[in-house]
Amino acid sequence: MLDRRRFLLSSAAGVGALAASPVLAGAPQAAASEGGRRVTALLDRMMQEYLSQSPEFMTALGLDTGANAAVRSRLDDRSQDFVDRTFAAFRGYDAELAAIDRTTLTGMDAVNYDTTRFVLDGAARADRFDYGVQAPVGGANPYLVSQLGGSYSSIPQFLDTQHQVRTVEDAEQYLDRLQAFAAVLDVETDRVRKDHAAGAVPPDFVLRRTGEQFAATLGIAPARSGLTQSLVRRAGQADLAGDWEARAEAIVRDSIYPALQRQADVIARALPGAPTEAGCWRLPDGEAYYRYGVLSSTTTDMGGDEIHEIGLAQVAELSARADEILRAEGLTQGSVGERIAAVARRPDQLYPNTDAGKAELIADLNAQMARMQQRLPEVFGRLPRAAVEIRRVPVEIEAGAPGGSYQMPSLDGSRPGAYYINLRNTAENPRFTLPTLTYHEASPGHHFQIAVALEATGIPMLRKMPLFSGYTEGWALYAEQLADEMGVYEDDRLGRLGYLQSFMFRAARLVADSGLHHKRWSREEAVRYMVETLGDAESTMTTEIERYCVWPGQACSYKLGHTVWDRTRAAARASMGDRFDIRAFHDVALAAGAIPLEVLERLVADWAASAA
Repeated sequence: MLDRRRFLLSSAAGVGALAASPVLAGAPQAAASEGGRRVTALLDRMMQEYLSQSPEFMTALGLDTGANAAVRSRLDDRSQDFVDRTFAAFRGYDAELAAIDRTTLTGMDAVNYDTTRFVLDGAARADRFDYGVQAPVGGANPYLVSQLGGSYSSIPQFLDTQHQVRTVEDAEQYLDRLQAFAAVLDVETDRVRKDHAAGAVPPDFVLRRTGEQFAATLGIAPARSGLTQSLVRRAGQADLAGDWEARAEAIVRDSIYPALQRQADVIARALPGAPTEAGCWRLPDGEAYYRYGVLSSTTTDMGGDEIHEIGLAQVAELSARADEILRAEGLTQGSVGERIAAVARRPDQLYPNTDAGKAELIADLNAQMARMQQRLPEVFGRLPRAAVEIRRVPVEIEAGAPGGSYQMPSLDGSRPGAYYINLRNTAENPRFTLPTLTYHEASPGHHFQIAVALEATGIPMLRKMPLFSGYTEGWALYAEQLADEMGVYEDDRLGRLGYLQSFMFRAARLVADSGLHHKRWSREEAVRYMVETLGDAESTMTTEIERYCVWPGQACSYKLGHTVWDRTRAAARASMGDRFDIRAFHDVALAAGAIPLEVLERLVADWAASAA
């Protein structure tokens, strides 16, 4: 899973909230017509203005240097006033785009226009909801604070992994951001109160899980807090003189912890009267909210019944393929899920749940990634320059975090991409499941696609960003399929089982997500379906289902996106016949950056027609 929550749900709605001075260097992108130049200029300005309003994303891209260094002392504005100004800005952008004649555009100009139109239409749809954190693309989050979302979890990770500490000035700016964190929490807490009053209260089980995470954070002494120790550790590594621990501890103790407690109190007060229903159907205009969530996440406008039926059909087809492998392994009794679970419990598939076992697991992932890296030129003409590192999910947030996630590199490549794996319990990561997870999160999956986009030339900066979950998650699942097609499982039957289980998991998500938010399943019904279908541990599936409850529609982006990627390639192959080149297909489809799936299909169809 791409870690896009902060970008897409905390601040993507802030693209272009206010006009400001340019923060991106570089010449404007070439365009084939006057209309194309106007679209490109609009996209470039949207990105410029977004960056000027997002100090955090400036840091994420490595643009917080030189004349922009002052932003390293600030965090993003998360106030309702900022949200209101944001949507007003989008309405202005919409008027500008409407004045451009789409029929005069071809090639990348047309791709730029269609992508911008999708973003602006998504913003108009998001604007109708006055609760949660709404984004034009990438996902819908009805709850500002949950077990997966909120500044309490995102900002500590941001400060630790993206705010660099190499100089005394860096350390001082870290302290400035630490102080700003308390103010951000209080702004967010005020919005949570208003959302709760408006009827957007998370389910009781979400509130309990969130409260547990607040308690875990507040239970750590300020001096031992990750916020304090991150600065101490890195200042020490850089040999920076200063009383960093005492100064950070004072801010954590006197400002941040009280603000965290105020937010935790609001969460606790909502629990006694919280609903038990898991789906967003019970929220204000909830049916429309789910449809918006699906469109925002997948870039496909599909109803809950259709999603449910697609999921059921794909689960059945994939289960039949997994059954063949299980029978070849001598496993014939029980459901496919039960037999996969039996394989996952085998001692030869389990790493010791110890520090040494977890270190061995990460070493094996690195070896898998290194082997794949050597083979990438077989199927790609263009390779990314940026490296990727494998890291453990921080212990303090691993209880609610997904099994794997990806964080993109800085724009200049000075900070590598990061593939995070959750090692709360190594039994959740049996050996046969890990190769496909690596191919999904690193290469040829998320890291490969996003790094290629960031390094692409000839497209506006906004199009380099991982905006469209259907494209990016669909690609990562397609990358799993590509690895299988490359023969990585020829001598690894259980590895192929892990690959099929991954696809079954994503297909089952279609069923569970639409079940929760459209068919009004309870959390328990959804967990039971996933456990019976996949054979995973109930604890693992409970974490997954609770994730779907607070991010409606996002779980659909993987398999629906993959379906379009696979269909697009098949159509190009059929059109081109012997002229079809898998490397050229990948290069064309990735060089455009992330785009809505319908735009991807048109782009590839045009390429295939011209090549033929």
